[in-house]
Amino acid sequence: MFSHLPPYAGDPILSLMEQFLRDERPGKVNLGIGIYADGQGAIPVLPSVRSVDQALAAVAAPYTYLPMEGHAGYRQAVAQLLFGADVPAPEHLAVVQTLGGSGALKVGADLIARFFPQPTIWIPDPTWDNHIGIFEGAGFKTERYPYYDAQTKGLAFDAMLAKLASLPKGAVVLLHPCCHNPTGVDPMREQWVQIIDTVEQRGLLPFFDLAYQGFAESLDEDVWAVRECVRRGIAFFLSNSFSKIFSLYGERVGALSVFCPQPGQAANVLGQLKLTVRRNYSSPPMHGALMVARVLSDAALRAQWQAEVEQMRVRVRDMRIKLSAQLKAAVPDRDFDFLLRQNGMFGYTGLSAAQVDRLRDEFGVYAVSSGRICVAGLNDGNVARVAEAMSGVLRG
Repeated sequence: MFSHLPPYAGDPILSLMEQFLRDERPGKVNLGIGIYADGQGAIPVLPSVRSVDQALAAVAAPYTYLPMEGHAGYRQAVAQLLFGADVPAPEHLAVVQTLGGSGALKVGADLIARFFPQPTIWIPDPTWDNHIGIFEGAGFKTERYPYYDAQTKGLAFDAMLAKLASLPKGAVVLLHPCCHNPTGVDPMREQWVQIIDTVEQRGLLPFFDLAYQGFAESLDEDVWAVRECVRRGIAFFLSNSFSKIFSLYGERVGALSVFCPQPGQAANVLGQLKLTVRRNYSSPPMHGALMVARVLSDAALRAQWQAEVEQMRVRVRDMRIKLSAQLKAAVPDRDFDFLLRQNGMFGYTGLSAAQVDRLRDEFGVYAVSSGRICVAGLNDGNVARVAEAMSGVLRG
């Protein structure tokens, strides 16, 4: 029955995690998987989340099914976080709770593929590998537009804008509103204006993927491009995740928001999103959504959580500064300021696959073959070791 099934090579990042766990060297460092760790190298439980979790545990409520679209209070809280004081009216906005950001991408991809046969999505080069898997799995053809300039270690803005300006009307374009994965390279505000101008002029359909809101500049600044599309009346899809910014990885808490410029369209979109969810997993899980909704809807808890997110953002920025400074001291003929211009949890080091292999084999420092490191995996106890390992492979 199953003799024709080929083996699965495994996900490159998750397989790297398995290899790291098997490594018995005491000084090993995991900079591969995208998980935020605190200054002691532990995955934190945020105090704001812990207090809500304890309050929920004290209430003997039944574990019922949520509606297909998810918890109503959660969906409202998500909309307020994403869009601020100017949340679009219900006739313009459809929001569904999803299984993390990946689930939001999947639901959105399925909906587009059902009503726009043989769709193509244009994704940045490079992007998160699973973007390709999710959209191709939904029946999309994936094409790439220029994004990262390996020479400058920055944004290939002119080439990116030229490619977007050449796309046909209605083309779906994947955009990272902040903290681009894997490069950490984000457009500046004036560049975002030109990108959105092009999207508007060409009639493109943005699909924003937002996994790190608050990790670049602030909770509001990091969604400026999304809110600008609302202001201009540009239709878009938006997936967002609370895995990182609430440290709720295993709870799978995310959402998909669809902005519809024409009044009345959102009701039909919401209905079709519900049907898409029903055909995938019927309804989303409850516990993580309740915790997020409680934190975001309580003024004191929300202020506490915002301070916790800011603390995480500042710690990652501090690790960038320390890594850059130590690399400069070890390899003074090279420029490492590009690490300071990148945002979010990830850094694109420029290391080759062969150099990444040496990092792992000789020094026990694990990174993705593209040279991407998770800066959030650095701390005061290992940053010197990582800088020494990186400088060692750079010097040959």
